[in-house]
Amino acid sequence: MIILFSPSEAKTDINTYNHIDKNSFIFSKLYSKRERALKIYQDFIKLSSEKELIKLFGIKNSKYLNDLKKINIFYSQTNKAVIRYSGVGYKYLGYDSLDNDAKNFIDSHLIIFSNLFGPILSKDHIPYYKLKQGEKIGDFAFERYYNENFSDTLDNFLKDKFIIDLRASFYNKFYTPKNDYLTFKFLKNGKVVSHWAKAYRGIVAREIAKIRPKNENEFMRIDFETLQITEVKQIKNNKELVFEILE
Repeated sequence: MIILFSPSEAKTDINTYNHIDKNSFIFSKLYSKRERALKIYQDFIKLSSEKELIKLFGIKNSKYLNDLKKINIFYSQTNKAVIRYSGVGYKYLGYDSLDNDAKNFIDSHLIIFSNLFGPILSKDHIPYYKLKQGEKIGDFAFERYYNENFSDTLDNFLKDKFIIDLRASFYNKFYTPKNDYLTFKFLKNGKVVSHWAKAYRGIVAREIAKIRPKNENEFMRIDFETLQITEVKQIKNNKELVFEILE
């Protein structure tokens, strides 16, 4: 099985590994495609005004703009993507507190759709960076570029796998599975939660890592202490599970 997951705006600046190369990522045969997107990003940083960079990075002021401008993603040290990202979903996933078997599962079974690096495994090595979700460089849209260049490879990689899609809906622009997959909606008192959906996606991913279901039937037997399935909706190859938050 494979879990599809979103990145986070928040990131740690802890580094453990050397700079990126083609072996830093899954789908190494497509590294030249990934490298092209990264070069467009890096070149834009060199040539752009403060106003343009504030927009690209998605920051509210220029307080640490100079620090961001000094980062060269091709030569910076790196860390595992699952450790680099530190937003709400990753806090509730709690990778560091999982046992080794669960960590190994996350390393090899969780694909993160990075706004800059595209589809990467949790264990892939990435540097610290900033890029606002959905931000374009001229007419270059990262989500469209990765969709066009990585979808066939993802289709082949996922064709025989049970897919759990825990991404925010924006990341459908990067890739939409062609075979059957599960998505999730979280309700509190009958109302859809938005920001805190990230936390519950992390909770679901954590329980999957601990139990490691092999198929949908095994997944449906997981007892989520604070979540209860209230509805199942089938739309083509997407089965949406509606969870009511009990706490």
